[in-house]
Amino acid sequence: MNSRTLDTSPTAKQTAALETASTWWLTTLDRLERTTVADPAIRVLQRGIRSLRLGGLRDLLRGRPLGHPVHPMLVQVPVGCWLSASVLDVVPGAQHATTTLTAVGLAGVAPAAMAGWADWADLPPEQARVGLAHAASNVAAVACYTASLTARLRGRSANGRLWSLGGLAAVALSGALGGHVAYRQAVGTHATT
Repeated sequence: MNSRTLDTSPTAKQTAALETASTWWLTTLDRLERTTVADPAIRVLQRGIRSLRLGGLRDLLRGRPLGHPVHPMLVQVPVGCWLSASVLDVVPGAQHATTTLTAVGLAGVAPAAMAGWADWADLPPEQARVGLAHAASNVAAVACYTASLTARLRGRSANGRLWSLGGLAAVALSGALGGHVAYRQAVGTHATT
């Protein structure tokens, strides 16, 4: 008999739950990579982005001068601001700081998104499919944080905190999808010359 199947300790149960969740997540991502339902829209979007006359800006957005993609660096501004705002949401008297951090995070979205789209435009279908889901999660996050900022500016800090938590959940999903594309699918490396 396998001693692991008889182990009913809390640690064994947690390990089994984590393994089940991991299997579900990876299976879901594998299905997303293989589904072709969004391929016509992906091809149109990729062609449209590649046709933009960006000149040297395209190489800058792709991070060629650095030798690595710039998108992961740029996402640190919105993610860092929004995570910090969530931490400060539990600190009494920090409403002004959370409003400021939420706004700065929203201001940091455009450069990060531009760099992400520049990278995404050249991805093969499997990675582009996951990348599109990553972008959709980001849109949800931006919508939540926009609602959060609006509520905070109107003096509805409780609503602002709730929208912020929804945004943070969308950011977490987006980060997991982006991490899958960057690391499991090994996207993002390109020649530096």
